[in-house]
Amino acid sequence: MGKKIPVWQILLLIVVMVGALMFTVLKKEGYMHGILAMVLCLACIIAMLNGYKWSYLQSAMINKISSSMEAVLIFITVGMLVAMWISGGIVQAMIYYGLKILSPQIFLVASCILCAIVAIATGSSWTTAGTIGVALMGIGVTMGISAPLVAGSIISGAYLGDKMSPLSDTTNLAPAMAGAKLFDHIGHMVWTVTPSLIVSLIIYFILGLGVDTSSATTSDIEALQQVLKDNFNLNPLLFIAPILVVVMAIKKLPALASIFIGAMVGLIFVPIFQGGSLADAACYELYAGYVSETGDAFVDELLTRGGIESMFYSTSLCLIALAFAGVLESSGMLASLCKILLRVAKTNGLLIMITLFTCIIVNILCADQYISIVLLGAMYKEEFENRRLKAKNLSRCLEDAGTLSSPLIPWTTCSAYMQGALGVNTFAYAPFAFLNWICPLISLFYGFTGISIEKMTEEEYEEAMARREEEQKRAAEAIEA
Repeated sequence: MGKKIPVWQILLLIVVMVGALMFTVLKKEGYMHGILAMVLCLACIIAMLNGYKWSYLQSAMINKISSSMEAVLIFITVGMLVAMWISGGIVQAMIYYGLKILSPQIFLVASCILCAIVAIATGSSWTTAGTIGVALMGIGVTMGISAPLVAGSIISGAYLGDKMSPLSDTTNLAPAMAGAKLFDHIGHMVWTVTPSLIVSLIIYFILGLGVDTSSATTSDIEALQQVLKDNFNLNPLLFIAPILVVVMAIKKLPALASIFIGAMVGLIFVPIFQGGSLADAACYELYAGYVSETGDAFVDELLTRGGIESMFYSTSLCLIALAFAGVLESSGMLASLCKILLRVAKTNGLLIMITLFTCIIVNILCADQYISIVLLGAMYKEEFENRRLKAKNLSRCLEDAGTLSSPLIPWTTCSAYMQGALGVNTFAYAPFAFLNWICPLISLFYGFTGISIEKMTEEEYEEAMARREEEQKRAAEAIEA
C-alpha cells in the first residue's frame, strides 16, 4: 500500500485524460481505446511514484474487471441475439408491422414510437438511427417537416428504446457498475421514462399539427415493406421470441440466461421460418453477424449486423475503462475525488443532483458515455449504500444523464455518429430531442421530492454491507496473492 496521492496529481491525470480523449475524438476522429490505455499507464505511474506496487495495481485491475464479467458476457450474448433475430426474421417482422403505424398526420409521434420499438428490439440507438432513422429522415423531409425536428424525434425514440432494452450495452453496464439487477434497473427507469415520453409525444403532436402534410407520400415505406415481404417470411409467430424474452424478464430470470435463450430461439427460427441453414447460422452468423442479400441497398444495410464480433468495440473499451477504474479506486484517487464532490451533497436530493450533473460533465470532458457510467458508478456506489439508497437509484441516474446526454454534446462519439447518420448538425437537432432533455430534469425532480427514491430495508442494508466487506476481503486476498 502506498501513501495518499496529492490532489494536484489526480487533477493532472484528469486534465491529461480529458485533453487526450478530446484530441482523439475531435481532431483525429480515432478510437479511444489506445488513448485510454495510455492514460491507464499514466495512472499506474502516478500510483507507483506514491508507493503502490505494480503487483497491487495489477491485481486491482483484474479484480475490477472480474466484478463486471457478467456484463461482458451479456455484451457477447446480445451480439449473438441480434444476429439470430435478424437471421430468423424476427427483427424484420417487428419493423414491417411497426411501419404500419406510420401516418403523415402524426409523423413525429409515429417516428418517435417506431424508433423506440426498433431500438428495444435491437438494443441499439446507433443501429436504429443509422438504418430506419435514415429512411424516416427522407420521408419526413418529403412531408415538409424540418430535418432537425425529424432528427430530434428519431433520437428521442432511439435513446428511449436503447435505455429500456435488456439488449443494450449501457442498460447492462449501468446496473453492473451500480450493483443493481438488470430488470430492477429497467423497471425503476419506467418512473422517469414514462412522463418524459408522454410530454415528448405531446410536444411532437402539437408541432406536427402545424406541418402541411398534403404532399406526403408513403411510397418509401411501402417499398421497404414490400422488400421485407418478398425476401422473408414475416409470420406473426415470430413475435414468440420477443414475447418470451419479456415473459422471462417479468419472471425475473437472470438477464444472461434470458438473452441467451432468446438467441437460441432465434437460431431455431432460422430453418423453421426462413428456410435457412441451421449449420451456417451457428457456424458463421453467431460470430460474424447476419449478412443481408436482398438486392436492396437500404434493406441490406439495415439488416447486415449483429454477431459476437460486433460487440468487440464496446467490450474492449469497457475492459480498459474498468481497469482504469480499478487503479483509481485501489490507489485512493477515486475516493479523493469523491470526497471533494460529496462535500456539498448534504441531502439525498443534492447527491442525486451531483450524480446527474457529473454524468453530463464527464460526457462533455471525456466524450463517451461508457466512461461516464463506469467511473461514476464506481465513484458513487458506496455513498448510495451508506445512505441506504437502493442501487437502482444510482443506475437510473447513470442512464438518465450519462446515456441520454451523450448525443446532445457535439464532440461525443454518439453525437458524431448521429450527425453522420442523419445528416443534421448536433446544434440543430439537440433542441428537438425532447426526451433526452426532459428525462434528466424529471430524475432531478424525483431526487429532491423523494418520489420513487427507494431505500433499503434493514436486511438489504446488512446484505449490502456484508457484500461490500466480502468484496474488499476478496480484493485484498487477490492483491496479496
